[in-house]
Amino acid sequence: MTATTTPTAAAHTADAPQVMVNMLWCVPGKVGGSEEYLVRQLLGLAEVGPAYRVSVAGAQGLAAAHPELAAAGIAVAEPDFASHNRVRRVVGESTWLRRHAAGAALVHHGGGTAPPRAGQPYVLTIHDLQFRTYPEYFTRLKRAYLGALIPRSVRRAAVVTVPSDYVRESVIEAYRADPERVLVVPHGIEPALAGEVTPADELRRLYGLGDGPVIVYPAVTHPHKQHQFLLQMMATHWTDPDLRLVLTGGAGFAEPQVAACTDPRVVRLGRVPAAHRNGLLAMAAALVFPSQYEGFGAPLIEAMTLGCPVVCSDATCMPGIVADAGLVRPLTAEAWANVLDEARLRRHQLVAAGRERAQQFTARASGAALAAAYARAWQHP
Repeated sequence: MTATTTPTAAAHTADAPQVMVNMLWCVPGKVGGSEEYLVRQLLGLAEVGPAYRVSVAGAQGLAAAHPELAAAGIAVAEPDFASHNRVRRVVGESTWLRRHAAGAALVHHGGGTAPPRAGQPYVLTIHDLQFRTYPEYFTRLKRAYLGALIPRSVRRAAVVTVPSDYVRESVIEAYRADPERVLVVPHGIEPALAGEVTPADELRRLYGLGDGPVIVYPAVTHPHKQHQFLLQMMATHWTDPDLRLVLTGGAGFAEPQVAACTDPRVVRLGRVPAAHRNGLLAMAAALVFPSQYEGFGAPLIEAMTLGCPVVCSDATCMPGIVADAGLVRPLTAEAWANVLDEARLRRHQLVAAGRERAQQFTARASGAALAAAYARAWQHP
């Protein structure tokens, strides 16, 4: 049985090429920033114009989680199998998806791999190659799966899209991919994000944040996100008794270590509603982002959009994303010891630079880059 949303907006012309976007892997709320990345760029594509008729093959619950897709005229078809089971999903990509994509001029596989029997031409999105950099964070089975499927998927793709120059260079180097076929489609953040903000006084009352400065880190508790670094900074350098470090995001492999923290100034909230997340960033003295690995780091641009100074590590893509609109520092205690004071003293300058930088990463700009990638794939011999 297939559930299909009915588009409520006519965003495409009847003679435009049809594109099927494979998001069967995208279990709502379970795959992190890649879910928002693809949804936002599809919404941006709808803004750009009627060059393509786009529909989505999505995991169960995706349509309900993102009604904005239907509002933009993007239909979502869902299968009768659950994508939580990787075996069922892989089989479904070679059967159910193949049938549903039969009439499409182009298929876009958004999860980093394409099915072995994938028709051509297709666009492949690779979010990152973290499994190669930090294999210890992945199970042996997952490493074997990605190690076998990604190289083959890259070789057969008409175009590979990536979120940043860092990932582009990684893909070209790792798989000897043709640079002409690896295109950057950056994350896109909606300017309307600033309109969905819970007031600061309400958040302080709801979460017991007191009246002092608040710093925020929105990230799943995986080891490479380096929550432990922030906890150590709180213990040794950021000793203001009124300071609150707010951690949002799901539980990852390092959750036991983070949960063991007994500092009452560290507030662990887990997943929060979008308006609360936005409100926390809007009120924060800084976004503190010590991650060791990011394919893009969407919270960096979200914070800039919301007028929050950014402090981040100098790893992977982050210096290129933040540029001079934030405080980019090596991940050492000495380098981070005084960043909160610097962010406070330079707040006006950093907020202005951040808002200007964020204008380069809108959903519309992301959609335009995706349209260019589709056009390149469409022309692929």
